[in-house]
Amino acid sequence: MAEWVAVIVITVFAVISPGPDFAMVSRNSLMLSRRAGVLTACGIGAGVLVHVSYTLLGLGLVIARSPALFAALKLLGAGYLIWLGVKMLLAQPQAESAQAPTRVPSDWQALRVGFLTNALNPKTTIFIVSLFMQVAGRTTPLATQMAYGGFIALAHVVWFSAVALFFSEGRIKAQILRVRLWIDRVFGVLLIGFGFGFGLALALANLDG
Repeated sequence: MAEWVAVIVITVFAVISPGPDFAMVSRNSLMLSRRAGVLTACGIGAGVLVHVSYTLLGLGLVIARSPALFAALKLLGAGYLIWLGVKMLLAQPQAESAQAPTRVPSDWQALRVGFLTNALNPKTTIFIVSLFMQVAGRTTPLATQMAYGGFIALAHVVWFSAVALFFSEGRIKAQILRVRLWIDRVFGVLLIGFGFGFGLALALANLDG
C-alpha cells in the first residue's frame, strides 16, 4: 500500500509540472482542435508506456548505468524538441479572415506528435527509471509493477486530456486566439528552450564528470 501511495503522489506532481507535453497539448488544442488536443494526450500516454516497458525489461537499469547511451537518448530528445520549436517559429500566420481554411491534422498525426514528444522526452526517462528504481522493491510482483506503469500512463492521458478540454473551451479559446499570431511563436520558443535546457544540463553533467 505504501508503494502505491508513493507512486500516486510522485506521479501527480510529475505529470502536472510544466514541460514539453504540456506545451504541445495546449498548443494543439488552441491552434488546431479539441480532438487534436485529446489525441495528442493519448499519444503522450502511449509514449509513457514505452518508458515503462523498457524499464520493466531491465533496459532502464542499463540506461541509468550507461552514461553514453543515456546521453545519446537525451540528445535525440533535445533535438526533436528543438526541431518542433523551429517549425512553429517558421510557421506562416493564417489569414485573419474567418473563412480562411485551417489545416487540421489527421488523427494519426496528432497521436504521433504526442507519442514522439513524450517518448523522446529525457525528463520522462529520468522520472520513470527513477521511480521504479526507488519505489518498486525487488519483491514487488511484476503484475504490480505493470499496474504502476498503467496508472502512470493513464494519469498522463487524464491530465493532458483535461488540459486539452480547458484550452479548447469556446470562450477561453476565443480569448486566447485573439493573439493567435504569437501562439506558435511562444510555444516554439518554449520547446526550443526545453531542448536547449536538456542539452545544457547534459553538457554540464559531462563537465562535472
